[in-house]
Amino acid sequence: MVEVVYKPELPANYFLKNNGMQLFKFSLLSLTFSLLLFFCSESQTPPVPVPPANINYGNIQVWLTEANKSALFSKQKDVQFNNLNNQLPSIVVDSTQKFQEIDGFGFCLTDGSAHLINTMSDLDKNTLLQELFSTNGNSIGISYIRVSIGASDLSQNVYSYDDLPDGQTDTLLTRFNIDKNRVDLIPVLKIILQINPNIKILGSPWSAPSWMKDNNGTKGGSLQKKYYDVYANYFVKYIQAMKAEGISIDAITPQNEPLNPDNNPSMYMTASDQAYFIKNSLGPAFSKFNITTKIICYDHNADVPQYPLTVLQDADIRKYVDGSAFHLYAGNISALSQVHNRFPDKNIYFTEQYTPSSGSFGGDLSWHIQNLIIGATKNWSKNVLEWNLASDPALGPHTDGGCTTCLGAVTIDGNKVTRNQSYYIIAHASKLVRPGSYRIQSSNIPGFSNVSFLTPDGRKILIVINNGSQRQQFNIKFNGKTATTSLNGGAVATYFW
Repeated sequence: MVEVVYKPELPANYFLKNNGMQLFKFSLLSLTFSLLLFFCSESQTPPVPVPPANINYGNIQVWLTEANKSALFSKQKDVQFNNLNNQLPSIVVDSTQKFQEIDGFGFCLTDGSAHLINTMSDLDKNTLLQELFSTNGNSIGISYIRVSIGASDLSQNVYSYDDLPDGQTDTLLTRFNIDKNRVDLIPVLKIILQINPNIKILGSPWSAPSWMKDNNGTKGGSLQKKYYDVYANYFVKYIQAMKAEGISIDAITPQNEPLNPDNNPSMYMTASDQAYFIKNSLGPAFSKFNITTKIICYDHNADVPQYPLTVLQDADIRKYVDGSAFHLYAGNISALSQVHNRFPDKNIYFTEQYTPSSGSFGGDLSWHIQNLIIGATKNWSKNVLEWNLASDPALGPHTDGGCTTCLGAVTIDGNKVTRNQSYYIIAHASKLVRPGSYRIQSSNIPGFSNVSFLTPDGRKILIVINNGSQRQQFNIKFNGKTATTSLNGGAVATYFW
């Protein structure tokens, strides 16, 4: 007998439905496994790096002067700090390393300069003085000036404050007066003080009155020792007379260019004579009359640093002397550091340098920026003064025997003003490096010279010159931020942030 087993009939789509379910389950398992593999692999494999975005970390303002005059202390498009790196050479500015405090930048307001300015129309005179001494708008903000005590060689004529007929003396200085300064110098100074009441004024004599000298003349000769005390009182009377006019003399030097007897006027004074004069006459006179005006020794070229070193070696002299002043018609600007390193508690000043009428704009711009604006301040000078503020088209006024090639910062022809190279040289510092700023650290790179400053309100200033002939790119780095810029050959820029 054959056993019959009952097999129910399956629907036609039975296998299709069940195979689909199996496929669904298999697919679900495969997807789950793939996701596990993905997340596991993501946790073990580092992400592909994404290039950083170019982030603007602030702007740097730029003022530019080109050697070919195509830009003359002209405001340029801002340069941006960012976080990008490149292979260009970098000037690194470090505001945590501070050096000397800055007193200011400016010119010598010679009698001739004051005369040319004072004879302009009131409107043109005030407009020019605002441009020179204000910090507003396009003004350049001169903050330090030097005046002559009596005549300089850029006065209209030679004079002192106590001139006498031959054979007469005035040891009590009863005839002392500053009347010649009341004509042009004092009126111009009073306008300047209205614009900038805090401007520093340095006074320097080219000569003592002739009757005090051993040659009884205005040119050369030396101060007789019997008149040392009288001449000290001459300084006291000068400072007091100017104070009575509302003009405070911040500092004096005992003698302009004491080793140059060839100017008119001029007076020869050795280092030992100046040391004796300060120690025994000038210093005690200032103490006696409570004169707080600083005494700054030397005031001549950097080729004889032994002169101020001789004056300062005596502790009894050092108590009267604030520091030393230099010119650079001879020597190397590094001599200023030589004196600073020997007497670091005494200040350094740079008080005169002319631009000759025979010079070129680009050549003078380069030399003066490198040696004075950068060189003098990097060698500890608290100031930088160029020579005459103004001259006329004939390079006057000057005395008979005075400088005939001294080009002013501005040439004044009636009411017409032409700005010359020293105007722009000083502007690159005076406009933004205000008194009370400090020189700070900045690194050197090939082909450029630079110096940097920190202002009283925390702003940074970098002055750079391209010493080469070709346009070059470079970076400015500060606090880890980088700004890339460039300068043409011979160009100067002031960067401010």
